[in-house]
Amino acid sequence: MKGLTRTFLAGLAAILPIVVTLALVLWLSNTLEQGLGTLLKAILPDVLYFPGMGLLTGIALIFALGVLLRVYLVQGIFRWVEGWMERIPVVKTIHGVVRDVTRLFSGDIHERFGEAVMVTLPGMDARLVGFVTRSDFEGLPDTLGKQGTIAVYLPMSYQIGGYTLMLPRDRVEPLDLSLEDAMRYTLTAGVSARRDE
Repeated sequence: MKGLTRTFLAGLAAILPIVVTLALVLWLSNTLEQGLGTLLKAILPDVLYFPGMGLLTGIALIFALGVLLRVYLVQGIFRWVEGWMERIPVVKTIHGVVRDVTRLFSGDIHERFGEAVMVTLPGMDARLVGFVTRSDFEGLPDTLGKQGTIAVYLPMSYQIGGYTLMLPRDRVEPLDLSLEDAMRYTLTAGVSARRDE
């Protein structure tokens, strides 16, 4: 019986990421097609509209937004909208989590984290993988960090959350891993790791 269960779980672990990814892509494409497709059907003559135009329009609009976000004025408007959302009690929590996760996995990881490090806590043999988020505390209170202090984020495995520790620089050692590989290793509790040869 244990062998059957193990085989089933191995199959589930293999197929689940594929199914979830496909379901997410299909949901997003259907949502774009239904929302923008309905709008385009109302605006365009039937001869010009074709199925999938809503999805293509959605992709084009997202790309256009990415281009516009390079303009200083649009960046200011976008920051103003984000600041407004950060003042609404429930919305600010959801928006903050989604924003941070998408920035983290959209190639923004190098701007968010300086380097991957190994942290040794005093009085413990255990070591933790962390990410330097701040090494300059200029403009912040001395109680947060002084000269030689760095901020290290320690993410929790399999969840969105973690701790930020203010540590002396000599309490950490750099890891010979890319930020992406170190983050993957940490978030999967050490199950997934890849090292570039």
